Amino acid sequence: MKRRTLLQALPAAALLPGAVLAASAKESSAIIGESPADSATMVYELRVYHTYEGKLDDLLRRFREHTMALFEKHGIKNIAYWTPTDDPLKGKTLVYIIAHPSRDAATANWKSFQDDPDWKQVRDASEAAGKIVEKVESTFMSLTDFSPKIS
Repeated sequence: MKRRTLLQALPAAALLPGAVLAASAKESSAIIGESPADSATMVYELRVYHTYEGKLDDLLRRFREHTMALFEKHGIKNIAYWTPTDDPLKGKTLVYIIAHPSRDAATANWKSFQDDPDWKQVRDASEAAGKIVEKVESTFMSLTDFSPKIS
């Protein structure tokens, strides 16, 4: 399934369940603990992981027990995670959104994450019985001016 088809199938409200409406940009920035300048450079990353047959549970376990905490350690903010409920993606796909302070920060965050010895150990241990992820898709996004702010 193409990413565009997947995105069209996910209603905007479902993508960002933590979204909140704010009376002004200043007020919403205070709610999420950032200045208006910070929110202007914030980038969100949509990632879609396609797993090998029978490996989704292994991937979910790795995220639940290790990856999410490692993301935070490296400046990557966890926003939300989903698994599709319909074929052909059901049972073999993880969809998630993370946030970075800027596009440059995203590059630095991913490099520090990938170089982390703890991550390498977790990855290697989780793949002892074989690779888990077959394909990764990544799309960087910024909020529109009419989007509810994310808490």
